[in-house]
Amino acid sequence: MAGNILNTATTIICTHGGQATLFTSNTRAFADGAPVLLESDIHPVVGCPFTVGIKYSPCVRIEWSAGASKVIINGPPVLVQTSIGRCINAEGATQGVATIVNTQLKASAQ
Repeated sequence: MAGNILNTATTIICTHGGQATLFTSNTRAFADGAPVLLESDIHPVVGCPFTVGIKYSPCVRIEWSAGASKVIINGPPVLVQTSIGRCINAEGATQGVATIVNTQLKASAQ
């Protein structure tokens, strides 16, 4: 998929408004001065208020798919604005898709 490349300065939230903590194993490639995120990165989520009935069931991590098809860094594809982040709870259940609130605008990938 094509789109702006995601980096550690990107803002990403879970379906319920919890904030993703962005870090990456990538130490080589930067976009607009911040390290580029990879499809293999897993991002913890803090502050998710989601409940199912009376059971607290927050999103605890975001796992990614659909990275760039033509740009890879040491194996995994880079994440782009069209990548899909699955919001997952502690039991491993998918609870929605992450929202990419903003990202850098200087670098894009296909």
